[in-house]
Amino acid sequence: MKSIKTVCLFLLILIIFTGCGENKPLNPNEPVIITLWHNYGGQMEETMNDLVDEFNASVGKEQGIIVNITSVSSSSALYDKIVASADGIPGSSELPNITTGYPKSAIILMNNDKLVDLKEYFSQDELDQYLPRFIEEGIINDKLAVFPTAKSTEVLFLNKTLFDRFSDAVGISIDSLSTFEGISEAAIKYYEWTDAQTPDIPNDGKAFYTSDSWFNVAQVGMNQLGDTFIVDKAVNYTDNYKRVWDPYIEAAAKGGFAIYNGYSSDLAKTGEIVCSTGSTAGILFYGNTITYKDNTKENVEYEILPYPVFKSGKKVALQRGGGMIVTKSTKEKEYASALFLKWFTAPEQNMKFISETGYLPVTRDAFEVSIEQYINKVDNINIKKLLKTAVTMYNEYDFYIPPVFDEFDSMEKTYTVRIKQAALDARTSYLSFLDREDAEEAFKHLTQNIYDALIE
Repeated sequence: MKSIKTVCLFLLILIIFTGCGENKPLNPNEPVIITLWHNYGGQMEETMNDLVDEFNASVGKEQGIIVNITSVSSSSALYDKIVASADGIPGSSELPNITTGYPKSAIILMNNDKLVDLKEYFSQDELDQYLPRFIEEGIINDKLAVFPTAKSTEVLFLNKTLFDRFSDAVGISIDSLSTFEGISEAAIKYYEWTDAQTPDIPNDGKAFYTSDSWFNVAQVGMNQLGDTFIVDKAVNYTDNYKRVWDPYIEAAAKGGFAIYNGYSSDLAKTGEIVCSTGSTAGILFYGNTITYKDNTKENVEYEILPYPVFKSGKKVALQRGGGMIVTKSTKEKEYASALFLKWFTAPEQNMKFISETGYLPVTRDAFEVSIEQYINKVDNINIKKLLKTAVTMYNEYDFYIPPVFDEFDSMEKTYTVRIKQAALDARTSYLSFLDREDAEEAFKHLTQNIYDALIE
């Protein structure tokens, strides 16, 4: 009889600690302390700190959970820290209970048997409250490895103040910026227009546009055109890729696209470009002034436009942003970690975070109901515009999720280096034969030769 009672007690404990989303017997008088690593900085870090304080003082206090946070300087530094801890490298820190991260971080933890499958702590009804594509991105080997907490996509940031002057003078419409081909044509005209303003200095025009990731332009552009950029872990150079390449190389060679190794917001702050594509989370780096090279300042207005589409292509944008990962520890700490994620991603808390950071909410309710209410409450005019554009893209766009494999990062770096060098070579060569009568014909041969060398 005693053995039967023991077995029954064991089964009861097993059910309690493995059931999806069920309450666990935490003791508020003996709180569970869970650690959280994140790579948010600036305003994002402040908002995250405020929300954690709110959790600890409310639900955490009631349930017996205390969240302690550690901020790491960057996503790459955080990844290195996770790898060192997961591999048990001497001197590395103990793994946190929760960390922000991307699928590649989850794979490292999974390979070391240190990752929690969050399906164990979320019921299907609970998961159905989140946007399916966001959940899908975090599933690895059928495990819910990366939980969506705040996602992002890419948009077009436009300095409307500078653009309006150009538009009034040349007649370029803002509608033309809805396609990459239109941006390329506008960029070439902008360079020519600004160059004409300094007739005593040849080839002194300004660039119009750049991208924070030309690799993303290629990935998404190919998808917009019904093609695939990466096949069998290799770049897929097809006729559709040539459609992505042509407007890029022409505008870069003719001075309209900036080839830059930093973030586009750096160039935007000094008026060196008019528009750029980048993550919605970059909105905090765009203010309402620009400072020119001579240290004069000007107040400016920005527009946040939906991600451009290649002509005749589908409306597709990149799905960006990581999520949070829970590591294996005790069942109490795993449950406490999952409870924090549920609280953090509930519409009220999630909207507080995204309305101050430029990220996108992750639940259906937040995207379909709460976001409209919060738009009117947001003080930052650029974030207000961003959220309106996010709603438009949510309703009209599909979202592309990049593949996950070990060589992905090195592939991106190699591709980026090669096409930037190709652009610089094209620019140098183009300037060298500007005075030739057959300059345009020579330019066509030049870009074709550069393209052939790229895809070899």
